[in-house]
Amino acid sequence: MQKLGAVRRALDGGELDGALSRLMSGGPAANRQRVTVLLDHFQQTFGAGEDTAVALCSAPGRTEICGNHTDHQHGRVLAGAVDLDFLACAAPNGTNTIRFQSHGWPMVEVVLDTLEPKEGEKESTAALVRGMAAQAVQRGYPVAGFDVYAMSDVLPGSGLSSSAACEVLLGVIENHLFCRGELDPVTIAQMGQRAENVYFGKPSGLMDQTASSVGGAVAIDFADPAAPVVRTVAVDLDSLGYALCIIDSGASHADLTGEYAAVPQEMGAVAAFFGKRVLHEVTEADVLRDLPRLRQAVGDRAVLRALHFFADDKRVEGEADALARGDMDTFLSLVNESGRSSWELLQDITPIGAVKEQAMAVALAVAERALGGRGACRVHGGGFAGTIQAFVPLDLLPEFRKQVEAALGEGSCHVLRIRPVGGTVLCP
Repeated sequence: MQKLGAVRRALDGGELDGALSRLMSGGPAANRQRVTVLLDHFQQTFGAGEDTAVALCSAPGRTEICGNHTDHQHGRVLAGAVDLDFLACAAPNGTNTIRFQSHGWPMVEVVLDTLEPKEGEKESTAALVRGMAAQAVQRGYPVAGFDVYAMSDVLPGSGLSSSAACEVLLGVIENHLFCRGELDPVTIAQMGQRAENVYFGKPSGLMDQTASSVGGAVAIDFADPAAPVVRTVAVDLDSLGYALCIIDSGASHADLTGEYAAVPQEMGAVAAFFGKRVLHEVTEADVLRDLPRLRQAVGDRAVLRALHFFADDKRVEGEADALARGDMDTFLSLVNESGRSSWELLQDITPIGAVKEQAMAVALAVAERALGGRGACRVHGGGFAGTIQAFVPLDLLPEFRKQVEAALGEGSCHVLRIRPVGGTVLCP
């Protein structure tokens, strides 16, 4: 760890510019300013001095590229870290309490008197803080109290998974402060998933945490969730002539937990019909062979969602291979196929009964028209609300952005890039 004053001097002298440019979307001046503000707030909030030993850490948001609702069925996904992140300054505080201050939010204090889930902390940041500490302790590491000041530009509710970025950030901090750097990125991702599932109370697969923790573009096979197979896919969208855009539909994820939970429940019901736990253990041929009985047993929507799983699971490998060889025509065709499958089979565009407000469908319609038959677009993340994703030819980008924001609101179209680095410590 470095003293806070030394970090400031390195920052002001430009020594961190290279590292910051790999992580963030701003130029050198903007990146330095962001870190300066972070250090100032850490110092003011926790009364730290210039000689306080600190760690500067970052964990990115993620974008799902293919594999919509496949991870929780032990399928395959293609995802990438993006250049929006949780950035934090952290230091041990010599107590048994973790103090987590996220900029603009009330401070969260978690006393490590118990590491069991607390019902009163469900769906709160405190649950993630306690859950991540518990995972490290259960692996034999002596986690104690520490202070964190964090600033995030990962848009909440955007499908970029700010919760996974927060979990990975906590894992990176604990790994550095207490675990001697022995936790690998996949292990930190698994810790994050358990914290979210068991402590926070939200069912989720492992894609979000793995993409954030590993970084870059990654094809992940979750056939064995305890040991996911991660393949790094080299991709430079700029050199291929495309921009990655995340478009805010304007709809909120609030009160949609039931919609999200129904997807794995219904896919699981199809698997259970065949005596299996997840769809990875079933074949598409099984489903088609027993279609009449299956429809009666689990209902048509569950069957359609299972058919989406098989199709999108296969598409992951095709998209990853296309990107690896720079074949954008094949890649974009598969992205559009994935989008149609999510809309027609998975049915995660519009919540049940929504008639007057169908924001995701409107956003997709707007993006398709703005693309004019070029590029590709699809639902992004869990669906039902939040964002869509588009791959836009660079020559079309200004006009595309203009049309989208005219229809959906100024600032609704975010141009991102794939970040090559996952969860990391900038100043050890």
